[in-house]
Amino acid sequence: MQAQSLVEYGPRRIIITITAVFCALLEIIDTTIVNVALNDMRGNLGATLNEISWVITAYSLANVIIVPMTSWLSQQFGRRNYFAASVVIFTICSFLCGNAHNIWELVIFRFIQGMGGGALLVTSQTIITESWPTEKRAMAQAIYTLGVIVGPTLGPPLGGYIVDNFSWPFIFYINIPVGIIATLLTLQYVRSPQYEEKRPASQVDWWGIGLLTVGISSLQYVLEKGQEDDWFSSTAIIVLCVAAFLGLFLFIWRELSYKYPIVNLRVLKNGNLRIGVLLSFIMGLGLFGSTFVIPLYTQSLLGWTAQQSGMLQLPSTLFVAVMMPVVAILIQKGIPQKYLIAVGMVIFFIYSYLSYTILTPHTSSGDFFWILIIRGFGLGLLSVPVSTMSLSTLKGPEIGQGAAFSGMMRQLGGSFGVALISTFVSRQTQVHRSTLVSHLNVNDINVQQRVASMAAGMRHNGLDSLTSRQTAYAMLDGAVNKQATLLSYMDVFLWVGVMFLVCVPIVLIFIKTSKAKVNLADAAH
Repeated sequence: MQAQSLVEYGPRRIIITITAVFCALLEIIDTTIVNVALNDMRGNLGATLNEISWVITAYSLANVIIVPMTSWLSQQFGRRNYFAASVVIFTICSFLCGNAHNIWELVIFRFIQGMGGGALLVTSQTIITESWPTEKRAMAQAIYTLGVIVGPTLGPPLGGYIVDNFSWPFIFYINIPVGIIATLLTLQYVRSPQYEEKRPASQVDWWGIGLLTVGISSLQYVLEKGQEDDWFSSTAIIVLCVAAFLGLFLFIWRELSYKYPIVNLRVLKNGNLRIGVLLSFIMGLGLFGSTFVIPLYTQSLLGWTAQQSGMLQLPSTLFVAVMMPVVAILIQKGIPQKYLIAVGMVIFFIYSYLSYTILTPHTSSGDFFWILIIRGFGLGLLSVPVSTMSLSTLKGPEIGQGAAFSGMMRQLGGSFGVALISTFVSRQTQVHRSTLVSHLNVNDINVQQRVASMAAGMRHNGLDSLTSRQTAYAMLDGAVNKQATLLSYMDVFLWVGVMFLVCVPIVLIFIKTSKAKVNLADAAH
């Protein structure tokens, strides 16, 4: 029997698409919106710096655990019911997070919220993909990807505005009205495919669930906390690295040998999906990595607020919004996706290199404007083709499975990117500091004159000679640290750009060109 078509037309498709995009946007915004409220939460809940960081870690852990299982869970409960339940869980936990009375209540509710949120991201992509006809899926992916790109950028300025004008619980409360509307629209309009059949309890892959949870959560914890715990100097990190390796190795063996796997690894036999998953990981690493560095640079070295740092990236995001439908039309007209991806990677290298050249202790927002517009241009050329190519040759349940792999690898790429960049910045700052200090000889006449000039200025403010001289040396040491940190941020942009440039020949060689051209007149029906 032929599978039921899930393609929608007219107002139904518009409503379903808007509902799915807003749900994906809610999930992604919540990964970054809390960052700017951590200090307020910490003071209000009486938490330590290490405890408050679990508000972010718990959400990320829940995300990476649930994302690979979304296709199976959708099959068990029906896509509509599972998606609606995920929205309800996310919405209720948003209310509970805002009403938490202590830090560990907040961490628990954030974890459960992350379980609901992870499902929203992947299932939204599957719903949008199957609601649009095959020949228009490039446009469908453009709409979905826009939410993925916009979310991380909107989080900090929105969170900063809410914290400055209201209080931190409202960063969670704003999810509630959207969640209620999304639940009602889901139950009314989203359909479950006929190929999804519930398995009896005896066929549920409990070992697979357990091994996946141990492997992925251990890996995510290592990536989140590795730099904070000084990596392999920590016994806990070593133990969790072993747990991650064994858990994932045994999980792969289990899924390839079990008749009813919770995650169908065999779908990766599809060449387009394989390349798409790899590129999703690289994009996650580069995108989240560079997005992570800019706020660090502007806030720690330039003294900007989180809201100012977030607003800096808003024009770039708006430009991506303009690029998305343009790129989708180019794909529909038959422009090979691998050429769009290759050009996007070259442009991302140009953005990274230009960022490397403009970083100074006094760089202004105007210096960043056109460079971030270039980044938006590159992301537009990268995001839609990668997302479309990954799912282009998948059918039926494979679409949900492929979307889960892409979503998981994009998120893990982001986690790897933040972990690697945090470690790199920390280590590279020490390297640059050592180099700078080696050129500062206290007996050098220029150094002595600089210290004497600074000390003289402070003596005019009433400080005695010894105190003013000690303060001058402390200020000089602070200037060295600032310059060393700046140089390490410059290195990050340079190496991220080089990584994208190296991937260009890989894309051109290994992605097969499709000769199919879409008839736009037919696609409009």
